[in-house]
Amino acid sequence: MSSRRFALTGVALAALALSACSQKQSTKNEQDLNWSVGGEITTMDPSKATDVVSFTQMINSMEGLYRNVKQGQEPGLATSAKVSKDGLTYVFKLRKSKWNDGTPVTAKDFVYSWRRTVNPKTEAEYAYLFSGIKNADAIQNGKKPVSSLGIKAVGKYQLVVTLEKRMAYFKDLMAFPVFFPQEERAVRKYGDRYGTASKYMAYNGPFLQKGWSGSNLSWKLVKNPDYWDKDQVKLDQISFTVNKTASTAYNLYESKKIDALGLDSNLTKQFKGKSGYYSLANGGTYYLELNEKNPNLASSNIRKAISLAINREDLVRILGGNNQAASTYTAKGLTSVKGQDYTSLISPSAKKLYKYQPSLAKEYWQKGLSELGKSGMTLNLLTSDSDSAKKTGEALQSMLETKLPGLKITVTSVPFKTRLARRESGKFQLCGSDWIADFGDPISFLELLTSSNASNYGSWKNSRYDQLIAASKDTNDQAARMKDMSEAESILLSDAGVVPIYYEDDAWLIRPSVKGWVCNRSEWNFKKAYVSK
Repeated sequence: MSSRRFALTGVALAALALSACSQKQSTKNEQDLNWSVGGEITTMDPSKATDVVSFTQMINSMEGLYRNVKQGQEPGLATSAKVSKDGLTYVFKLRKSKWNDGTPVTAKDFVYSWRRTVNPKTEAEYAYLFSGIKNADAIQNGKKPVSSLGIKAVGKYQLVVTLEKRMAYFKDLMAFPVFFPQEERAVRKYGDRYGTASKYMAYNGPFLQKGWSGSNLSWKLVKNPDYWDKDQVKLDQISFTVNKTASTAYNLYESKKIDALGLDSNLTKQFKGKSGYYSLANGGTYYLELNEKNPNLASSNIRKAISLAINREDLVRILGGNNQAASTYTAKGLTSVKGQDYTSLISPSAKKLYKYQPSLAKEYWQKGLSELGKSGMTLNLLTSDSDSAKKTGEALQSMLETKLPGLKITVTSVPFKTRLARRESGKFQLCGSDWIADFGDPISFLELLTSSNASNYGSWKNSRYDQLIAASKDTNDQAARMKDMSEAESILLSDAGVVPIYYEDDAWLIRPSVKGWVCNRSEWNFKKAYVSK
């Protein structure tokens, strides 16, 4: 997925998305959780969300055709799906369900939602995921009307989707919030306020969101009495509050005010291997984005020097958790190819740029400075203001200034929502970012860095890379797809288009009383969660 996305995860997520479950048992049927997150909700608009904090809210308060579970997917609103022999037409039959205002959720709600997202006027950053659906690209390029998108409603409860080409990962996309239905009446009623607060939304999922004003640091999810599968929903309420340090969450855990937390380096060492300890792979990579609109960072030699000067092994030791030093952009463990990890297909010589080599870093650095006619430079590193993000920024500042003579790094740490906004508007030089796959395929990472992708904030461009990514999306031959994508990623890494730092795995401590939760690439599904007695 989803994600995926513009979020901070791994140990960063441990400080940003700390799980919790309350011990309140004052009444026989009471099922309450208290959940701590380290970043604000950015929006509840499925067309515009880009981060795991917002997506977790949507996954629990809304529902699409399918829902991600521990092993693959389970039906959401789709009761069946038929695929044509040529793989270009999908026919979904929908169950009867309701929006929280009592009106039926119908196939037209999917049609409206998808058209709204691909409409260039919406400026949806995830609109590129619709590429491959008939006319999606042409619509986004302003060449065809929104009404020509390959989706139509047949009656109230049948949805037909037409593709331009086979998409090996199409069904995987259907559990991602950008493909959820939206109630047209709510969008029109609330206008510019739609998705900016709890009360300016329509919900059709297991829970209803309450109390988010758009900027406050606490809100709730309460059980939806009109949800089609409400008998499977055991929790009465989930209360969310924003906390930005693992130490704060651990104090709450110790006082039995929460029942689970993401662990920082010290807590990981303390609890690893003990009862209640979980290591949760999230399919994410933490990396540096380098804004190539800055003349200094347009130099590939400067970018390579920055990469080679980073001691990733030391950094992950400083941060702790279960993170691993990264040598690829695509996360390890995301996709298997004939029994081997996809990342093993990437050129070994490209990967060498992501090993700590201080002498070689200085060579590239001096070459880059000479090309630019400079003896040094100052660069700013933008990070979020969570505890682990700040530690990462401080460590990178020290490593880069120590190993690259004449370089001064300033670090700007801002709230998560602000970092996203600055990143999206290109107001950064270096940005500490991460991406969590929206689904289990390398294309979820690699498509972001094509020349025309709205999420290519660093403005790196390579025509051969674009060609290979396009080719990988135009076939169902998995061997050919993986070859194209691994060649493309080798080009990206050889030019230091981004600088991968570490692969993210989340370390958690969860009390045995908390059961039934699902964590899928750092997005939490509480539909079947409960507190045991």
